[in-house]
Formats: sequence, C-alpha cells, structure tokens
Amino acid sequence: MARDIQERIKKLIIDRRLPSGAVLPTEPELMELLGVSRNSVREALKALQAMGIVEIRHGFGTYVGPMSMAPMIEGLTFRTVAGHYRGEDSLRQLLELRAAVETGLISRLAGRLPAADLAELDALVDRMDTAAAAGDGLIESDRAFHATLYRGLGNQLLSELLEAFWDAFHRVRTDLVDLPHDPQVTCRQHREILDAVRSGDAVRAERAIQEHFGDIRTRLSAPAPAPASQSYTSPPPGSPTPLRS
Repeated sequence: MARDIQERIKKLIIDRRLPSGAVLPTEPELMELLGVSRNSVREALKALQAMGIVEIRHGFGTYVGPMSMAPMIEGLTFRTVAGHYRGEDSLRQLLELRAAVETGLISRLAGRLPAADLAELDALVDRMDTAAAAGDGLIESDRAFHATLYRGLGNQLLSELLEAFWDAFHRVRTDLVDLPHDPQVTCRQHREILDAVRSGDAVRAERAIQEHFGDIRTRLSAPAPAPASQSYTSPPPGSPTPLRS
C-alpha cells in the first residue's frame, strides 16, 4: 500500500511534467486525488523525500525535489564500507565498476575535445606536477581532471554518476599495500591520458586509462582494517594515504 502511494505520487510528477522546485498538491489535495488517509500521504512523502524525489518544507508545502544522486552516493558508500569491514573486496568491486565506465567512454573523446577543455586539462596536469614536486596532495586536481575530461560528452547523468563513484571511493578510509607510491606516477598517467585523447588515438587512450586504474588496483590491500581504527569520513586535507583516481 505505502509503495503504491509513492508510485502514484511519482506518476503525478511525471504526468504533470513538474520540474525540480515545482509545488506539489497539498496534503488534503493528495488525499482526495489518491483516495487515501493523511497518514498514508505523509508516510509516502517522507519516503520520497529520503530518495530526493520530493522536498518537504515545513510551513510552506511540498515541492518536487532535486532528484540528485546523493541517496545513491550514501548507499554506495555504506555498502562499500560495510563490505570492506566484513572482509569482502567491495573496494575492488567499486573500482572495477568505475574503471569499466571510464574505459568504455574514453574512446569517444579521442580527438574530439575542444581546445578550451584541452587547455584546462593541461593546466590541471601542470598543477598536479607542481603539487607532487612540493609534496602536496593531488586529490582536488585529480578530481577536476576526470570531471573536465568527460564534460565534453554533455551528459549530466554521467557527470553525476562519476561524482558518485568518486565520493564513495574516496570517503572510504582503507589500508594500502605497503609499497612506496610516487605521486609523479599519477601525474605521468594523467598526462598520458590527455596526450592520447589530444592525438585522437582511441586505443592508446583506453590503454592509458586501464594502466591508470591498474595502478590503483595494486595499492588496494586485501585484509579489512579494524573498524575501531578507521573512519567513515572524508580523509583530512594532506592525508598521506588517499587513493587517487
């Protein structure tokens, strides 16, 4: 019954072509439209709010929500953390999923990025080089590189999905294989990806992306860390052991 009411409210939003931020019918109006009780309407709206489909503004009404991927990010992150603590390879699974998405898309960008995007990517790799030489973190430049790279596809859903992968992966604090990691390697890999895309060589671009993710894969440790010593939060700035994408 509760699920049915949620589906009917979602259908109402679709049928009326309501955009994010649009006002929804009041509770009494929904009760009449759906033929259900006030409690049933409220429970359905609360569930839809948790999904980002509606937004309840107490004292003002109910609106179509942002329909962002935040709930998915939270669920994906929690699933990854919980699985990691159970000794599962959930981090590797998440990495494989993201790698598959990026590997499948990179060939579409080869030789097609506008000059402005290429210049922005060049600047980001230069910034990574400077940060690596100074011993600073690369995370923000790394994140911006991948966002800028796929922005050229003009797919907003893809952009949000890649951000979801990034957030989920980087909010998990985990052990790394006890091997020294040279940040210059990360810089070189990003430069190779960029050069391959610029040259229009799709095969080389795919190989560069695969090498990049393969390097991250080797730094994921198999044993799960003790929960008491780990944190389900973002790593602090300058943290010495973040996993770079």
